[in-house]
Amino acid sequence: MVGRPNRSRALCWRSSSYRTGSGLVYRSTQWQIVVGRGARRSYDWSRTHPGSVFLRTCPPVVEKAMQEGNHRDWPLITLNLDFKSEQTEHLEAVWAVLEKYREWLTTAPRTKEPGTLQPLDVKPILVLTGESDVQQKVFYDRVPLGARLLVFGAVHSFTEDPMSPPETLEPGPATNYRRWWNNPWKVVERGGQNKAGDWTSEDEHRLRTLVKYAHSRGLWIRFYTLDGATKQELSCFGWFGTYNFGSLAAARERWRAAAAAGVDYIASDQYEQLAAFLSAHSAGKISDAPRSSSGHPRNKARSPELHGPEAR
Repeated sequence: MVGRPNRSRALCWRSSSYRTGSGLVYRSTQWQIVVGRGARRSYDWSRTHPGSVFLRTCPPVVEKAMQEGNHRDWPLITLNLDFKSEQTEHLEAVWAVLEKYREWLTTAPRTKEPGTLQPLDVKPILVLTGESDVQQKVFYDRVPLGARLLVFGAVHSFTEDPMSPPETLEPGPATNYRRWWNNPWKVVERGGQNKAGDWTSEDEHRLRTLVKYAHSRGLWIRFYTLDGATKQELSCFGWFGTYNFGSLAAARERWRAAAAAGVDYIASDQYEQLAAFLSAHSAGKISDAPRSSSGHPRNKARSPELHGPEAR
């Protein structure tokens, strides 16, 4: 049986990106932080904290990086916070944990002008969070002028019509706090992963247009979640079928296109295969040119239905 992917193995890959979900629930007489993919695992706040789930895995990687001081490869790790609940106590607790590890974190100064991007003090870890205004109140608005921002939010997206022009999907530029744009794949291929057909030159152009627009607005851009798993893998690992192209070959073609277009963050549950693929791509062992396709295993043509995954 294939072993379940885990944090330690994920952190073995250079320039890792790790997403963790968390929520706050009340059990009996105490609050509990619920952390993990889909917030399935609970940790008693009195005995641990949300940072221990991920950050306790980091010291060997981060301390080695700090000692070597090779800033060219920083940040080595991007931690993407995917909150399942947004109680003030929850957000404040997460901020307190980040404060404890702030010397590892990429930061920027909080200034009077939110629309003016301040230089980043780049460290081994970069922490990102979502587009929620509730999170901004804790992670930005309440940060004193002159203090450091420890978390960077996403810009607001408007995906009612996922195939709209980029300026409709995301009309605003980057700000000092909001520095990235998070996208479901349905903004690239109509209907998302499950409705994707053969990869075409039109798809390639759409992807490159979105990336070029994001970078012109000073934003990093991320697409989720590009999987090509078998039914057995979906069942074994508990991955979401809505994010699945149906074959590794189909996912690899999207990985190639995303890397060639300059996408900053490519999300996949198959992170080991993706990391190996991107390493080969950066070494010039994989061409940027689209490959001829023999067709998607489930859909020979695109469907106009919009059944892609919800933005998250």
